[in-house]
Amino acid sequence: MTMLAAILALAAGTYLIRLSGAVLRNRITLTPRAEAVLKAGAVVVLLALAATSTLLVEGAWAGWALPAGVLVGTALAWRKAPLAVVVIAAAATTALLRLAGIA
Repeated sequence: MTMLAAILALAAGTYLIRLSGAVLRNRITLTPRAEAVLKAGAVVVLLALAATSTLLVEGAWAGWALPAGVLVGTALAWRKAPLAVVVIAAAATTALLRLAGIA
């Protein structure tokens, strides 16, 4: 399968999955418990993705600088700082720690 065919197949699949949500929204009813489980599952998946992206780079320990930068960004986001401030502070923290030799 060529690269273009694979990209088109994945694009079509993504589009159909998204379309199915809009089409089936009013046809399927879930119990409140099922809705709560699905919402909790989404949160768990996002947290797992964030944790692995923060702690691992190419399957190995990322060092202390990256988690420290993410922690600074998280603290600022929690305090409702503007997105630009959060991103710049997190990147600056990581960069300065790496510059200081803390990998």
